[in-house]
Amino acid sequence: MESYVSKVLDEIDIKILDLLQKESQINNAELARRVNLSPPATHTRIKRLESEGFIERQVAILNQEKLGFDLLCYIFISTNIHQSELLEKIEGSLATMSEVLECHCLTGEHDYLLKVVIRDRKELDYFIRKLNKLGISRIQTNLSLREVKNSTILPIVDNEQSC
Repeated sequence: MESYVSKVLDEIDIKILDLLQKESQINNAELARRVNLSPPATHTRIKRLESEGFIERQVAILNQEKLGFDLLCYIFISTNIHQSELLEKIEGSLATMSEVLECHCLTGEHDYLLKVVIRDRKELDYFIRKLNKLGISRIQTNLSLREVKNSTILPIVDNEQSC
């Protein structure tokens, strides 16, 4: 069965996406050379991939420790709230908190999972107090001791084929 992606993207599009996610600063001429297209054709494809939403944005990934953010926390949040307007208010508040890198609405025991970056214990205490003001019924904070893997690369290319 053919997937949606294979109907919309050809092999060259997938190679372009894979190279850009691994080497975002690659220049257009080098990218064109690697995918075997002319630079203008490559540029046109990139613009199409952006306009169709396959490329959301390109960013620099900063070193949190060098910038003084010593704590990476995963915080599970539970609420007793079931009214959609109140949940939207909580989600809106969470979305504006600069400490929150990611916020996921979950199924299961907890309602939300936050990935939060904090400088120290005092900031963590302050952040948890901010959460409590939102009407959260339960907060479970887990500190990351060390990073085993951190990747933004989606497995869009079969690794066995690219060897």
